[in-house]
This record gives sequence, C-alpha cells and structure tokens, in this order.
Amino acid sequence: MKNKARVLRGVKGEKEKIMSGIDVGQIGWKAESKTGVVAAGGAGAVAAGVEILDRGGNAADAAAATIFALNVTDHGACSIGGEVPLLIFDAETSEVKALSGQGRAPRSQEAIDWYMENGIPGDGDMKMAPVPSVVDLCITTLRRYGTMSFEEIIAPVLALLDAGEDDWHPNLARTLRKLIEEEHLTSGSREEKLQAAADRFYGRNKYRNDIAEELEAFYIAKGGFLRREDLATHVTTIEDPVTVSYRGYTVCKCGPWTQGPYLCQALRLLEKFDVKAMGHLSADYIHVVTEAIKLAMADRDAYYADPDFSGVPLGGLLSDAYTDLRVPLIDMHSASLEARPGDPYLMQPVKEGGVFRPGIGGTTTCVVADRWGNVVAATPSANVHRPTIDGGSTGVTYGNRLRSLNTTAGHPNCIQPGKRPRITLTPTLVLKDGQPILGISVAGGDLQDQTTLNLLLDFVEFGIMPEEAVTAPRFATAHHNDSFDPNPIREQTFKQAGSLTLNDGISRDVQDDLARRGHQVEAKASNIATPVMVYVDREEGRYYAAGDPKAGRHAAGLEDG
Repeated sequence: MKNKARVLRGVKGEKEKIMSGIDVGQIGWKAESKTGVVAAGGAGAVAAGVEILDRGGNAADAAAATIFALNVTDHGACSIGGEVPLLIFDAETSEVKALSGQGRAPRSQEAIDWYMENGIPGDGDMKMAPVPSVVDLCITTLRRYGTMSFEEIIAPVLALLDAGEDDWHPNLARTLRKLIEEEHLTSGSREEKLQAAADRFYGRNKYRNDIAEELEAFYIAKGGFLRREDLATHVTTIEDPVTVSYRGYTVCKCGPWTQGPYLCQALRLLEKFDVKAMGHLSADYIHVVTEAIKLAMADRDAYYADPDFSGVPLGGLLSDAYTDLRVPLIDMHSASLEARPGDPYLMQPVKEGGVFRPGIGGTTTCVVADRWGNVVAATPSANVHRPTIDGGSTGVTYGNRLRSLNTTAGHPNCIQPGKRPRITLTPTLVLKDGQPILGISVAGGDLQDQTTLNLLLDFVEFGIMPEEAVTAPRFATAHHNDSFDPNPIREQTFKQAGSLTLNDGISRDVQDDLARRGHQVEAKASNIATPVMVYVDREEGRYYAAGDPKAGRHAAGLEDG
C-alpha cells in the first residue's frame, strides 16, 4: 500500500473554508471519483481526508487524517481518548486485516475488585474510561500501510484545532505538536519516527514521556484507575477478520471483541431463505431479517467477549450444523418475544436455561478508498459526556467504553485486568472475487450492524447503490441486551421484547401486517442510525460514496483526470 495520489473535488454542504483551499461549503453527502473518495461524519473531517489524498497520500494516510479530524468535528461522538476498530484492504497483498483500536481496562487487580464491588460507573466518572487507543491505532495504520509522516497527516487537523474555540482545542494541538517534535528529534526511517511519536504519547520513549506523565496526573486527579503502566503496555493488535460468504460476496468483520460477527451469523441464517423473492421492504422481508437479527444478537449477548480472555465459540456459531439448527426457530407467521441464545458447544438450537421472557452515546463514521484499490473502513467513538468534557493539560478527553463490560461473575464479558470491552463499533468490508466492492461504517450503538445489514441486503439482493441505500427506509429492533448497561443481572439489561422500529416510508399495509405477526411496531420519521457507504465499480473504474444526509454525514472525492 505504498502509493501516491493527486488532485481534488468536493460536492455541496456546510459553510467554512479550511485547509489548502478546500471549500468545506462544497462538501455534501455523496460523491464519485476514479481516483479516491472519503465518506465520514463532519465535512471538515472529510476535507482533511481528501486533502491527504490530494497531497499524494493513500487510503491509510487519508483514513488516519480523517479519524484525527473527526475527533474535532464530531467531538462528543468520538475523541482522542476513545477507540476506533478498523478494517483495511491492502491492494499490494489483496489481504484484509482488522486493527484493534480498542483500549483495555486497568491492569490493577485492586481496580477490578473495586468495579466488582461497586459496579462500572457512568455520568462522566473517569473510572468508566479505558486506555486511549486512537493515537496508537492511527500511527500503527500509518506505519504498516501508509506513506506519510505524522506531521503530514496531522496538518489539516491542526488547522481545525487552531481555528477552534473550545478550551481543550489548544491543549490537544500542543499535544499533537509534541508528536511532530518527536519525529524531528528521532533519526531513522519513517516507521521508526512514527513509532517514537507513539512511544512518547504512551510513555515508552527512552527520553521524553511528558504526555504520559500528564495523562497519569489527570487520571489520578479525576479519581480514575488508569496509570502509566496501562498506557505503556497498550498495543494495537493486527488480526485476521471474521469472514462469511453470502451470495458470492465475502463479508469481513472485526472479531468478537466487537459485535461484528453477529452480522455474519445473521447472514448465515438468511442465506437459507429466498430473500430477494420476498421483495424489498415487504412484510415477509422485514420479518425474516428481524428474526435472524434477534437470534444472532442473542448469541452475541451470551458469548461475545475479548477472545484474549474468553473462549468465544465462533467456529461453532458460524458452522453449517449450528446454522441449520437455528433456522427452524424463525417462524414466518409469528414474531419471537423471547431471547433465545443457542448452544454451539452441545449443538442445541436453544441453550438450556437460555430462554427468558425479558422485562423492561455517540459514535461516528469513516470509509476511504484510493486510486490503487486500497480501502479502509473504521468506526471511531468515545461517547464523550459533553457536560463533563475535560481533557486536562493534554486535551485528550475520555469516553465511557468500560460500560460495555459487566460485573457478572463467570460471564464472558465480565471485567478483568487489561480486558477489552465487547464493543458495538463494527466497520464492514465486502469483497467480490477477492477485491473490495463495499465499505460501510455506521454510528448508532446496538443499531450499527442492523443498519449495515439493511444496506448490505439493499445492495446484494436488490442492486441498490449507496446514494439510494443510505436514504432508503430502514428498520431495527431493540430485542437484545443493552451493550452499554453493565448491570450484573444481564436479563435486566434487555431493552424491549418484540420491538420493531420502522422508518415511516414503509407502507402502512406492511406495518399492519407486521403488527399482526406480533411485532411491537413503531414508525419513526428520523434516521435509524448513521451510515456511510462506499461502492467500488470495478467495470467502470469508479468509486461511489454516500452518507445519510439526515444524519449529517458527508462525502467527497478527488477530481478525475
């Protein structure tokens, strides 16, 4: 992935001008190009990514710039102190890799004992924050797949910060300039300079660890448990993705430290049905997709966790034998009102004692593609609590992702020293004949992969392109555990049995049909989750990017020629 790009094009949207003459006011929600596109949240972040492509960077360089910029334009939905899982297709090797940009729980057993006794707090408490992972994720992406220095990719981000008015803006700009300084002070290759910059942030540098010292002082002052040891031992792991074949396409997801594999489980169930024949947004179509989601999410809630700590039975969950056992649980005439995880160990369709009749933040998006066929999909987040935004002297604000762990002794996702929470963040890459054809990123917590499934089926089953897919009516269910509720009594975290939320563009006849099947139907005018999507047309040699305009998403591309 060591290539170069050029020239620029935008589409329509916001109102300010920043960075290399790029007119942010000309960036809208859709774009097409033969040479590169960016689809993300704020227009300023899209402009940052396009500027890097314009200056000769590849998709990895542009993604790193976009992610850092989103921490300014979309702050509150994400932050430098948050997290960002990332999938990348490397055109040189034709391989997809998953990068775990997820921070871990404190390594102190004393801290874990406190959580087990008192619970995992919310409401802006510093104890809810994991190790900040965005800096290491972006620098690892640059080292392994990029072509540019940190100084080059961070330039448009610094322009945003220098023009900003929030109290934390100058502090974060100062911190980022220290990483540029570290590149200048370090001799050696581009990769060595980048590593030195990361080491300075995380307190591993042989000479200068001022940022980590300031972070630790901030954590202590705020009553948190994170310490320099937690920072110094943080690493961005590079993993093989979880994949599944559906109708001739290969769908790639991050591992079970995210919710991503349940999308693969849902697709395995749906391939047993003639979804296309049911018709787009028909009652049968919405019903079968919703029921498949319910079964897959029940397994998510029962089994998914950090595989470094828990033996997640992913092979069994995705196997033909297990899928065949679960398919008959889908009754085309009746909506399930129960949570029904299966048992992939004993190969039983429903786990013994697993059926129960339940009782009663923020993220952003990023997909980048370049002219050489490299594609990146990432989902940055942090759930920053705006009333308590405080990044201290470093400007590194924090989020609440430890609340995606729980304190249920024996549960796969129970908090442990150095454990990653099972997060909702879940980017998607889709391949056809070994080459990327779709990149999707969605914000929206437990809605993320439900919306991805909407978009994916729109494309695969019905040939709907990104511009139409991101604006088409969507549907989702809250028939699952709340991924942000650490309550040790997991049954009490179940949100709403049988719920089905539909955009009001879906016909009244369909809504009534679904209600007769037992779905708790609610029509909604506003967007369901927040998607962006890139389609790679191999025959035309063009990229098509779009983001839901109702959700404030943006897209832009390089000028052809």
